[in-house]
Amino acid sequence: MKASRDARPSSTLPAVLMAAIERAGYYPALVADVVEAALGDDVVVSHLVHQETTFDLDAVRRHVTVLATTPTKLVIAHADDHDEHEPGRAVATATSETVPLTAVRGVMLAHVIAAPDAYVRGSLGRELTLTLGWGAVSRLDLVPATCGDPECEADHGFEGTIASDDISLRISADADGDDALTNALHFARTLSSSIGGGGGAGPAQ
Repeated sequence: MKASRDARPSSTLPAVLMAAIERAGYYPALVADVVEAALGDDVVVSHLVHQETTFDLDAVRRHVTVLATTPTKLVIAHADDHDEHEPGRAVATATSETVPLTAVRGVMLAHVIAAPDAYVRGSLGRELTLTLGWGAVSRLDLVPATCGDPECEADHGFEGTIASDDISLRISADADGDDALTNALHFARTLSSSIGGGGGAGPAQ
């Protein structure tokens, strides 16, 4: 039987990852192809899809980030609206980066807890920020150094810390849904386990 010219090649991405990309709603065929190309033949262990919409004075901009881990690497894919294009013509940009898990330096979770006096164990709040660092972007925070004497006026130079925050995603259960928050926590735990030498989760179904 001759194949139809309209037939689309089937995706090799796990069904749950493909479904998450489709739910994000930002050119899912394009995003899936970019992620698939970056993954190659590797098996997906865990994933996180985060869609964000921002509002400028005269434009609405959409952005989707897909994070996926394999047994050996972290894949980061972004797709968003391109600024420079002809009026009335939509243009998107899509990029991907592949990072060895051995290069991932840290996984940070910042939880926002409303009414902490009534906190229930296991809930972890309704909002979190997931920050990953692998050395691509480093930030140097400098502050004036002090000697501890509040009356000292001498110049002690500066002291600082170097922080790596290559990507940071804010996930809110109220804005993104309870499943999005649960998925973000699962992804962070799986990635932390992978870079910490612990046993990772099985492939995504």
